[in-house]
Amino acid sequence: MIVEAGQGPAVLLLHGIGGRASLWQASLDALSPRYRAVALDMPGYDGGAVPDPFTFPVLAAEAIAAMDRLGIPAAHVIGHSMGGMLALELAAAHPGRVLSLVLAATSAAFGSRDPAFRETFLAARQKPLDEGRGMAGVASDLVPGMAGPAADPAAVPAAMAAMGSVPEAAYRAALRCLTGFDRAAALAGLAMPTLVLAGEADATAPPRGMARMAAAIPGARFATLPGVGHLLPLEAPDAFHADVLAFLEAQR
Repeated sequence: MIVEAGQGPAVLLLHGIGGRASLWQASLDALSPRYRAVALDMPGYDGGAVPDPFTFPVLAAEAIAAMDRLGIPAAHVIGHSMGGMLALELAAAHPGRVLSLVLAATSAAFGSRDPAFRETFLAARQKPLDEGRGMAGVASDLVPGMAGPAADPAAVPAAMAAMGSVPEAAYRAALRCLTGFDRAAALAGLAMPTLVLAGEADATAPPRGMARMAAAIPGARFATLPGVGHLLPLEAPDAFHADVLAFLEAQR
């Protein structure tokens, strides 16, 4: 599914592993007065076929194909969580299609290369599915703990509803894809303007690690949103969009 609004320079919005294109509605509203904002569902997240293999290069190729269908030669790319990883993949593999990057609550690589750690992570994240509790069970286990103390009260219910709507097969494929991600070596070669946004209370993508990632990208700007956890665009929409719009407007 593709959701878009507005006219002007294109801004591509890429959701996280528990998100959907529809979860970007506040961003579409904030950006559309001056930009053409386009939110993409990851392949399989709309109930369609799940790619095999489900890898970051495949996801990037799908995003480029969507841009081609929409007549978008290049876009500012905003990625949250796993969507930030996909944004990095796009910037590294298709730099001519990326005007700038906003990396929110994300990482340049999965947390560990240890196969045992990865399998433990996968087992824990898939446990609600294996117990028959479905994606609603995954959402109820994970999402409430992601928000910070200053989160908008609507953030957690919205994120839980989105995660609960993700097809199980797509989520399982995305989890395994996530554990193989590593674009850390590409950071020093990124030439496009980059904004890195962290939540002060984010335990999933801690500010310290995001600051290191920003320091490795030439000229990148780093900012932390106080009292905010992992769900930046939902928890603090006004602060998030103020930073994003200031960054985009500086390039016009």
